[in-house]
Amino acid sequence: MSEKELTLTRTYDAPIEKVWQAWTEPKKLMQWWGPNDVSIPECEVDLRVGGMFYIVMEAGEAMGQYKGTKWPMRAEFTVVEPHTKLAYHAKAWTEGASKEDTMIDQTTEITFAEENGKTKVEVKAAILSTGPMAGMAVQGMEYGFNQQLDKLAAFITK
Repeated sequence: MSEKELTLTRTYDAPIEKVWQAWTEPKKLMQWWGPNDVSIPECEVDLRVGGMFYIVMEAGEAMGQYKGTKWPMRAEFTVVEPHTKLAYHAKAWTEGASKEDTMIDQTTEITFAEENGKTKVEVKAAILSTGPMAGMAVQGMEYGFNQQLDKLAAFITK
């Protein structure tokens, strides 16, 4: 049983190959991942079942008191079906704070489907458990994912 679940769907005016690459290539992920006002200083992708996905979000100037805060996420891919589906089990936390207190344990599944030259993406995320200081992140989950998917649209259509 999960604490929170979310399903978001977007259709991008781009071929499936381009969208898949945006989700799976570190240099591309670093350009759009995360909500607004974060940068990605580190990203590694070992694209295979059992492979690691590691990404770090860093708060920017607009995040005020959180500026400079880093939120690493370490995940293991559970499904890798090229151009069709990606899934991973991840743990994310706040760097410099108690990992146990700020931990978010989650699963994410992304499906890709070609529709008339465009690409439909469905993201299903579930938070399995959280540390006692991760409440704000859980509350902002839908907001953050929506911003991230909007940033993806801007990235792949430029």
